[in-house]
Amino acid sequence: MSDTAPDLVIYGSPVSPFVRKAAALCIEKDVPFEMEAVDVFNPPQWFRDISPLKRIPVLRDRSIAAEGVAGTIADSSAICSYIEKKHPAPALYPAEPFAHGRALFIEEFADSILAATAGLGIFRPIYFSAVQGKDPDLETARQTWAEKMPPLLTYLDTALGDSEFFAGDALSIADITVAAVLMQIALVAEIPLGAYPKLAANFDTVSGRPSIAGPFAKANGFIRKALPDLFDLT
Repeated sequence: MSDTAPDLVIYGSPVSPFVRKAAALCIEKDVPFEMEAVDVFNPPQWFRDISPLKRIPVLRDRSIAAEGVAGTIADSSAICSYIEKKHPAPALYPAEPFAHGRALFIEEFADSILAATAGLGIFRPIYFSAVQGKDPDLETARQTWAEKMPPLLTYLDTALGDSEFFAGDALSIADITVAAVLMQIALVAEIPLGAYPKLAANFDTVSGRPSIAGPFAKANGFIRKALPDLFDLT
């Protein structure tokens, strides 16, 4: 076993779906990496210097620079694209042009619309209330699930068509991102996807992969300390 530190360092926390997304890409490609925890609510100055928006994750490539701004990339989509270019096999971005564009769109849809709705409307009202010693805000979470999530889940269910995966005929960044974001809900609540059978099948397939399940298990272990049980959103 080599004692040499890997080139890639992911700054953040596995509680973040965006961090888990970047970690999943590395695991799928068998690319060594380290995870270094950062308190995003009170980040040190060195992290502020490399993260213009003060968000996680940020990637460092030590083969470029071991410290400072050089060799760092902020934003999970930019990070994943960089990893794909540096370690192209196995490919997690489709080669066929339309499928490639489709994968990028589904990734963006999940990163922005789906993540904001699920995170602000379900994860935070439940988990943040718990860590503050308050009762979980199930009213907000259930209202979000009942009113705001169905159009998003219906779109994703329809977007799969007759395919197992979102873009092309193989796992891609699109599937990884959707699963990582949906699993943010799974940290605090059951996810009843029976009304979305194609999405449910995709989610079952992707969420069971070691690249997704491993980082999620670490996040789940952390969340369970403050929130022992999952809640029913229906």
